[in-house]
Amino acid sequence: MRLVIRGHRLPGRTCGPHANIHVGLQVRQDPVDLVPADAVSAQWVTNLRTDNGDFHGPAVHGRRGERFVYLTWGTVEADSFTMFRRAKVMLDGLPGDAEQITLDLDLTDESGMPRCARVQPTTITVGP
Repeated sequence: MRLVIRGHRLPGRTCGPHANIHVGLQVRQDPVDLVPADAVSAQWVTNLRTDNGDFHGPAVHGRRGERFVYLTWGTVEADSFTMFRRAKVMLDGLPGDAEQITLDLDLTDESGMPRCARVQPTTITVGP
């Protein structure tokens, strides 16, 4: 199964004390496909497997029944990424038998900062 995460309304390259902010999908311990936080939109794609309704894959974290993927926020300096915040995109409730699932996310919270904690998609599209 393919999971597509589309982010919109990014918070900007500078927020609070943080500058040169980027966001990426966390695969194992590393952020991948970093996008500057002042981009118009962002998109990440990862492959998932399901086993009796339980999600698995290199970007999947959490315990059985509580699986999620992280969007990790950090500052970029030269070739170094320093994380300061993460958003958990929860996978529970998603169909395990779809070919593709697309999640649309608002990436800025109510105070104008990068969205973090548990994130619920604004829309979920199932299918190609």
